[in-house]
Amino acid sequence: MNLSKAFVASAAIGATAFFSASTAWADERPIDALVEQAGLREGQTPMREWPSWDASRIVVVRDTGLDLPDFASEKVIIVTSYEEALDLAPQAGAMLGYCDDALLAAAPHLSWVQIYSAGADRCLESDRLKSGAVVLTNMQKMSAPVIAEHAIALMLALHRNLPHFVDDQELGEWRRSQEHTSGMTTVSGKTMLVLGLGGIGTEIARRGAALGMRVTATRNSSREGPEFVDYVGLSEEMFELAREADVIVNALPLTDQTRGLLDAEFFDSAAQDGAPYFINVGRGATVDTAALLAALKSGQLAGAGLDVTDPEPLPADHGLWAMNNVIITPHVSGRGGNSERHRLLVMDNIRRYLAGDALLNVVDVGKGY
Repeated sequence: MNLSKAFVASAAIGATAFFSASTAWADERPIDALVEQAGLREGQTPMREWPSWDASRIVVVRDTGLDLPDFASEKVIIVTSYEEALDLAPQAGAMLGYCDDALLAAAPHLSWVQIYSAGADRCLESDRLKSGAVVLTNMQKMSAPVIAEHAIALMLALHRNLPHFVDDQELGEWRRSQEHTSGMTTVSGKTMLVLGLGGIGTEIARRGAALGMRVTATRNSSREGPEFVDYVGLSEEMFELAREADVIVNALPLTDQTRGLLDAEFFDSAAQDGAPYFINVGRGATVDTAALLAALKSGQLAGAGLDVTDPEPLPADHGLWAMNNVIITPHVSGRGGNSERHRLLVMDNIRRYLAGDALLNVVDVGKGY
């Protein structure tokens, strides 16, 4: 079914007005610059060729402060509550910001779901999405810069003993003896291993190299990588590369293959040539938490910076909280980033959907990301 000419025109005018008003990039449409800079890719199939695509149905958009007034219309409806979304679900052809089973069950005509996170593992628990019956798109690479900064902040804080000085500040104590500062060290000249050289992993590697580190990485698909990565290995080289690393950064997505992948055997291997630091901004369940705690207690790991854990929230009595060489942040590494990137992607995917074009950031349900 074709969209009415009037509706196509109104959507195009709204998008053009937004792009013209933006000053983020002066010489081209902001979305074009974002696609190139972040390396975003189109899905293989245009929405018009998707069996369930029907442009007469509404697009329900969860409002999270993305500010999308140009697209609000009788066809694109911005909702502020789950209850509103549930009421509109029977009429919806697309749903943005939700992927739970109750909404999916209430929306029999869905052809597209856009989630506002990079990780798709929770959504792929739904048989309908996992089967590929509905196109799923995510925010992969949109929060990569700020998550990478968070990973680097955790790494530097551990290397500079900052948690100890925070404790001293609370006590009003000025302690700078050799005993108190003996653990302070530099990252320059050290080797960083990035597990998962995707959007987030690439930005972490970029920042590690800028700090003078030798950067190695693993990826599942190929040995190709940017020039600032010294060596890219396949996933089966993970143990060998871990033995050479001074810092291991986990940026792996959660899939059937990565669940519990970083276990006692991995930490044993990593510790063979010294005790590395471990940073996790990927997914908590990719790590065997008991093995991680044991590695920290035994000295196999010099310390850890964890933005994600398994389980989440981490129980108040969990042993990780008591470790003085561990920094834990409550899965907030993606906060405080450039929301304009998210808005541009959402707006362009809405435009593409309405026109029947291929969408950006389509999740490969077979791979899980």
